[in-house]
Amino acid sequence: MTERPHRTTARIDPPDIDATAPARPALRVVHQPSGIDLAAAEAAAGQFLSALGISTDSESLRGTPGRMARAYAELFSPRAFDLTTFPNDEGYDELVLARRIPVRSVCEHHLLPFVGTAHVGYLPGARILGLSKLARVVEHFACRPQVQERLTKQVADWLQTQLEPKGVGVVIEAEHSCMTLRGVQATGCSTMTSTMLGLLRSDARSRSEFLALTGAAS
Repeated sequence: MTERPHRTTARIDPPDIDATAPARPALRVVHQPSGIDLAAAEAAAGQFLSALGISTDSESLRGTPGRMARAYAELFSPRAFDLTTFPNDEGYDELVLARRIPVRSVCEHHLLPFVGTAHVGYLPGARILGLSKLARVVEHFACRPQVQERLTKQVADWLQTQLEPKGVGVVIEAEHSCMTLRGVQATGCSTMTSTMLGLLRSDARSRSEFLALTGAAS
């Protein structure tokens, strides 16, 4: 079976023309895995366990291949959402920051989970974002085989493109089970990554404020 890449689709609305224009429709964001075949995944999971010398004949393990298939399908299927934005009528120009957004993803090298938190902030331009959508964007890019460096940049780049703010900052700190449970077994070790765009990259004062509020500067 030929494997097709994941696709991310979104309806992009035209830019505002003037202040009296009607409200901008929300951007519908959908991540489309290229076809999930749970039956085939369950059969493959059974073969995988058998190849490792694990029998699934017992009552407690008989349903494990199916549970494995459903678990990974869930991990790789983010929920669709509407990216709702609103006019920045008050001209708010200070940092907007959502801290400690839960992150759960799967390392693409070993297919083992990594979990942690994300801090996502932006300096508003013409529009502001519904606050819950910052967490939705993190989930959107986390629910697929990932590396933390790419995940951090994808969230920042996407917000910069869709929202057109004056700056975007993303910091992710996570613990990787491929590092803590196997190999070096570095229990308690966490990895931190960051991406700064716009003023949060070029203006030292704005960058320092963002890092201080996230705790990354300590």
